[in-house]
Amino acid sequence: MNIAWLREQATLFGFDRLRITDTYLGEASERLRQWLAEGRHGHMDYMSRHALLRADPKLLLPGTVRVICVSLNYLPDDHDIDQEWRQLANPRAGVISMYARGRDYHKVLRGRLNDFAKAIEGQIGPFGYRVFTDSAPLMEVELARKAGLGWRGKHTVLLNRESGSFFFLGEILVDLALPVDPEEVQHCGTCTACIDVCPTQAITAPYQLDARKCISYLTIENPAAIPLEFRRPMGNRIYGCDDCQLICPWNKFAKRSSVPDFVERHGLGEQSLLALWAWTEAEFEQRHEGSAIRRIGYSRWRRNLAVAMGNALANSALNEIEHAEIKSALTVAMPMADDLVREHIQWALQPESTI
Repeated sequence: MNIAWLREQATLFGFDRLRITDTYLGEASERLRQWLAEGRHGHMDYMSRHALLRADPKLLLPGTVRVICVSLNYLPDDHDIDQEWRQLANPRAGVISMYARGRDYHKVLRGRLNDFAKAIEGQIGPFGYRVFTDSAPLMEVELARKAGLGWRGKHTVLLNRESGSFFFLGEILVDLALPVDPEEVQHCGTCTACIDVCPTQAITAPYQLDARKCISYLTIENPAAIPLEFRRPMGNRIYGCDDCQLICPWNKFAKRSSVPDFVERHGLGEQSLLALWAWTEAEFEQRHEGSAIRRIGYSRWRRNLAVAMGNALANSALNEIEHAEIKSALTVAMPMADDLVREHIQWALQPESTI
């Protein structure tokens, strides 16, 4: 197959970069086993259930010899990264990770990957393939690193010199013996900005992440109560956390995306906690239709909001009227809340010293 044609087609289907690697994961598989043995995956039991599959892509598609790895930038054209820091400093705001403000990236990438694979089929005839995007037991960041799409930063996120880290990854497992691309070298140097900025110290050492402490895990994957020691550090983050990416110097070069699906919906980058708290369950389902946020469900959404509102109540930046409005909204919701949400409302309403 003509690799230049392959890269050209990737661009036509909207992908920003394409690289190719083999299926050997080597030491990465052992590091995964150790990470799981230490319990750092928390409630993400699916990771341990499918550990063997993650270690060998050929188990997902027998006959696989190569992985076509692609990336797709997601920051909208008009996005102002500095505004993210302003929102994090505003206790009245509810902060949602940037990747989740538009349409669910799983749907966007999967459709493009399938169309891309069919185009390849049209060029060379039938071949064995399967597409993925964060949707199966596949070590996609490690495969992307091996393929040369970037290097692992000290926060474990993939970094690229030309576009930072604000991009999604997708893969096509194929039975085609394509030439592989070289790996990218590390470019983090002595920088520890991502480690230093993490609100919960979830990056326990360079290239080491304890998911149980990560705000993204706590607000999305964790089905239980937010551990007490992490509620204050959560601040006003109600779905995910971008801090380690926002602080990264390489994101000065973050490329913008022209993909309409990634444009922010329902003003999710600037909504107040009170406005989001006012959403009924029906409004939550309707406004997050087609969004990655919808899968956490209304109860976890309210749990996260209750923590953020408790942090707002403890913040001296609120005036008396704002304080009273948040306290009233929580108090009124208490009788109708389920056990998970009620426990977090009770915590939020406890008298605390200001922060």
